[in-house]
Amino acid sequence: MSSSPPPSGPYRGLVLDFVGVLTANVRASVQGWCVAQGLHPRAWGTTLTHHPEGRRLYLDLEAGRLSQREWNRRTAALLGVAEHEDLMGRAWAGVGADAAMIALARTARRAGLKVALLSNSFGLDPYDPYEALGVNGLFDVTVLSEVEGVAKPDSEIYRRTLERLGLDGGACVFVDDNPDNLPPARELGITTVHADGGPDLAARVAALLGLPLREADGVGREGAAEVSTRSPGAV
Repeated sequence: MSSSPPPSGPYRGLVLDFVGVLTANVRASVQGWCVAQGLHPRAWGTTLTHHPEGRRLYLDLEAGRLSQREWNRRTAALLGVAEHEDLMGRAWAGVGADAAMIALARTARRAGLKVALLSNSFGLDPYDPYEALGVNGLFDVTVLSEVEGVAKPDSEIYRRTLERLGLDGGACVFVDDNPDNLPPARELGITTVHADGGPDLAARVAALLGLPLREADGVGREGAAEVSTRSPGAV
């Protein structure tokens, strides 16, 4: 693997959220699935975010208190979907990876930065979103809420991420699409970047880190990111 020039700034770590940062077309994919099931396009987001039981189930899934299989069964009933097997995987079937952000993560590691995934996760079995989108090999450290039993924006999960990276907050940049997840990181001295859906996210982060955005990795922004906001449920 060829090396990249070392970063020119003070940062030695890059911490990335998953949904809305490393993913593409979440909203369009999930809404399309809803329509195909005969549901309202926003049925998924409404159920997971606003329905009291749906929200409780999703928070339990994130924190590892509920398996994805059990979540599939219970949430299918709330949605009114007859088939519950692999509900999450079926709804996410059209979701892809954001090529520019994937390339940036690789470039950062080549340059000697430590790269971490910090994700409010939503189950690994039967559908593993990280495996499905091919991002598992990108990180030096992976911190998943369901494994930790704690989720963003609880400051504990940020502290655990820094400890495993072996870095102080001031040496790290954190990218997340949910603005509520940024203040706890800033309180630990981490520089934050809001993934606000703009087409220049990878370029902004690369510039902050003092890294080139490597077109040689076969990346561009075209078609890469119709990002979701907040969580897989907010679509």
